[in-house]
Amino acid sequence: MAVKVKPLGDRVLVQPEDEEEQVKGGIIIPDTAKEKPQRGKIVAVGTGKTDDSGKKIALNVKKGDSVLYGKYSGTEVRLDDEDYLIMPEGDILAIIE
Repeated sequence: MAVKVKPLGDRVLVQPEDEEEQVKGGIIIPDTAKEKPQRGKIVAVGTGKTDDSGKKIALNVKKGDSVLYGKYSGTEVRLDDEDYLIMPEGDILAIIE
C-alpha cells in the first residue's frame, strides 16, 4: 500500500534500510544492541523552504533517492505497519549514487 503523507516545508519522509546482520562465530546480537540504520530511501518530500522574500527554495533531494543521515536524526513514525523517519533536509548528510 502506498503511503499518503506529504511532509511540510523542507522536511522529507525517509524509510530506513535494514542493515544486513553479519554474525561471526555464532554470536547473535539482540535488536536492542544494534545501532540504528543511517541509510534510507526518500519516500516523500515537502514543497521546499521559503526565504525571507517569500520565494520557494527547492530541495536537493527527490523521491527515490538513497541517502545517508545522522544517527539520531528525525522523528520516528509508524505508518501502515512500516517504520519511517520525518526529518528536515538539513539532517541529510549525502545522496548515495
